[in-house]
Amino acid sequence: MGKKDNTLPISAKTKSIAHSTGSLPEIGGGGGGYLNRYHHHHHLWQLPIHGCYVICRRTFSVLICIKPRKNKINCILTVFMSIMVIIMFMKYLHMIRFNDETRQDEDHIVIRRQILSETNPEYAQASSIWRNPVSDQHHGCIDRLANETRNRSTPTNGYILVQANGGLNQMKMGMSDMVAIAKLMDATLVLPALDHKSFWTDPSDFKDIFDLKQFKTTLQDDIDIVESLPSHLAEVAIQQKDPVSWSKPSYYQGEILSLLKQHKVVNFLHTDSRLANNGIPDPIQKLRCRTMYEALKCTNKINELARKLISRLKQNNDHYLALHLRFEKDILAFTGCTHGLSQKEADEIESLRYSVKHWKVKKIKSALKRQQGNCPLTPRESAIFLQAMGFPLSTKIYIVAGEIYGEHGLDEFKEKYGNVYTHSTLATEDELKPFKNLHNQLAALDYALALASDVFAYTYDGNMAKAIRGHRMFKGFQKTIYPHKRKFVKMLDELDKGRLSWDEFSLHIKKQHVNRTSMPRRRLGGDKPKHEENFYANPYPGCICENRKDWDADYQASKMRNQTETYSFCNILTSSVYSVKLFSLC
Repeated sequence: MGKKDNTLPISAKTKSIAHSTGSLPEIGGGGGGYLNRYHHHHHLWQLPIHGCYVICRRTFSVLICIKPRKNKINCILTVFMSIMVIIMFMKYLHMIRFNDETRQDEDHIVIRRQILSETNPEYAQASSIWRNPVSDQHHGCIDRLANETRNRSTPTNGYILVQANGGLNQMKMGMSDMVAIAKLMDATLVLPALDHKSFWTDPSDFKDIFDLKQFKTTLQDDIDIVESLPSHLAEVAIQQKDPVSWSKPSYYQGEILSLLKQHKVVNFLHTDSRLANNGIPDPIQKLRCRTMYEALKCTNKINELARKLISRLKQNNDHYLALHLRFEKDILAFTGCTHGLSQKEADEIESLRYSVKHWKVKKIKSALKRQQGNCPLTPRESAIFLQAMGFPLSTKIYIVAGEIYGEHGLDEFKEKYGNVYTHSTLATEDELKPFKNLHNQLAALDYALALASDVFAYTYDGNMAKAIRGHRMFKGFQKTIYPHKRKFVKMLDELDKGRLSWDEFSLHIKKQHVNRTSMPRRRLGGDKPKHEENFYANPYPGCICENRKDWDADYQASKMRNQTETYSFCNILTSSVYSVKLFSLC
């Protein structure tokens, strides 16, 4: 899409173009809003009320003029000139209507060209694959208003202890929620304790991964944060509580706040998904993002190595794609997916699944789950997907993941894409020594490289994928590709059976993913909280706002254009009849 595409015939009808883009709700920023509402009621070819009044008054003058008179020549001339005025008036209306339709056609042509540049094989290898979605009318908005600053003289309602659970990104989202919950209850947050017992058994504490000073400074006007309980509460009986998942503010400001005031200290045993995605006041939503994107910054040790690795990937101004290839042992056991594994490997995955007590569903039909689009893509499937999307086989690809499971690991992926990197291959042995067996710190390193990538793609919609996708949207809707796995595996099976050619397959995949690049789109709701789109995967609305100033500018420009066009008509009308003195000046 580097050069302007002139292949689309200008004579293309509006109706056909609209039909071809009818299934693309995200293109153009997700709705016309204020400006479209104006145009809906005031088309450009419609004259304002004042203009209609002027015409009616002049028409009345004409009717008086054509009464029977002695001078029939003047009367005939008057009628003739009246007809000429009406003809010119109709031509003027046609001209304005044509200009309006032309502007609409041009808008559709721009959209159509964007689609063509993303789906036409001739453009697949061009720079357009690295281009971010259009997001000019949106911006991140998480600043705290003056009246939202906490009153430090107000006594606390109690202290919250937090036991973050899960992997790094699940803990980050959970801690961001806990900050918001502390704000809702006017409570003091004790520095969260990280999970040391999950699959990775990482012994890292909060200060080993996150910059404590940054965390406290960023949030000092929102909540009070302490590193430990005050001495007078050291011996108090701590109330243990597992908050209800996806709860609204009323739950915390009612039941939990009463518990906190009674016991003074409450220990939350889990933090994952304890606050609803929607129905939360805007200041609280912004606080969640402020915590996630600004307060939870990594330590200098992690950031310095991240900068070095990013610089190595971007040598010679090269682009790189970060791929979250979540084909790891823990997620395969969790999902029960064994496609692409040997029988021995599949048995090992099943055994691991049965050994985890809190995974209630034990027997899973892997083939059915894959067809439903609920399995992570295999290394082979991931490589084929990227190739079908148009990424050249020479593309630099950074793998955002731990150890790929299976005897063959990344072999099938590297058969197509040779320039594959991980933190283990990019960094030196000495650089990685401080991170040995510290999986959460390595995950933080991978997060930084994924955030800085030119394009991010993921093969499973887990916590890391959600967190990075939402963060990239907040930073300016940076291109993030999320495969429609159900459709993709169906088309891939057709390709493998020889029922589709590669060109047909690639074209289908491109068309199916035109809208799946993190274009501006409001977060989706659902009949149940767990069925809603995750807040951290799409923080719009809440932490992303629309540029109403742009809308207002467009509105004023449109209004001035209407006034100018009306004035132009008055000039035409006046000049046409001035010679016979039927009308005064408009």
